[in-house]
Amino acid sequence: MEKISEYLKIRIEDLETNPTPRVAICLCLDVSGSMLSVESGDFVRTGRKITINNITGDEVTGGKTRLDELQEGINSFYDEISKDEIAQFAAEICVVTFGDAATCLLDFANIYRQEVPNLRATGRTSMGEGVNMALDLLERRKQEFKNAGVDYYQPWLVLMTDGEPNGDSSELKRAMERTTQMIADKKLTLFPMGIGKDANLATLAQFTPKRNSIRLKEAKFKDFFEWLSSSVETISQSTPGEKVMLNLKAMSD
Repeated sequence: MEKISEYLKIRIEDLETNPTPRVAICLCLDVSGSMLSVESGDFVRTGRKITINNITGDEVTGGKTRLDELQEGINSFYDEISKDEIAQFAAEICVVTFGDAATCLLDFANIYRQEVPNLRATGRTSMGEGVNMALDLLERRKQEFKNAGVDYYQPWLVLMTDGEPNGDSSELKRAMERTTQMIADKKLTLFPMGIGKDANLATLAQFTPKRNSIRLKEAKFKDFFEWLSSSVETISQSTPGEKVMLNLKAMSD
């Protein structure tokens, strides 16, 4: 408890000493077993089958998995934001993963207080649980902004998955209802991103009536996160409440 209290104290003090308007960004990331599928690079199929986290597929040697590509993309995201003098103080990042369960790997803070988390794959796809946790964390941080009198931009939720949700169906339904209502109330910007050919874009589309879900082109993780960091830089130089157009079409198939 003492460690948590000290962390909360730092979060509050940071708002008092750094009055820069904030943009809260939660990366809600699929780390199910299918993210271990090889997505790019030079790889060779051995002709054998392999089972990891109850997922069976072709064994390969070499190449990069979807999880490898996602990790590199996040690393690039942090690198790019840290280079911008305004964005590094305005952006607050949170990382939630969903596999067998939803986990907050990294709570909201400026990037100079954070270390990039290492992602690990863990079986199923508890998407509803992950999105609900992400929304709860966004709402809590937004309230802390209000309490401190710090201006903030509309929060962002980046939802990335390579498959079909198979967690609690009631949690999934609740997550879809929450995001849809928050977007309608102009309290959330959601980026629904499908990874690879197996991602269910129809399911992703149910999280938002305002933005089409996007299937990332092969090995476009780094490009997407570079686009995202550039968008953060653009937003952080605008006035809270000002409408800024963000174009995702270049990332799609």
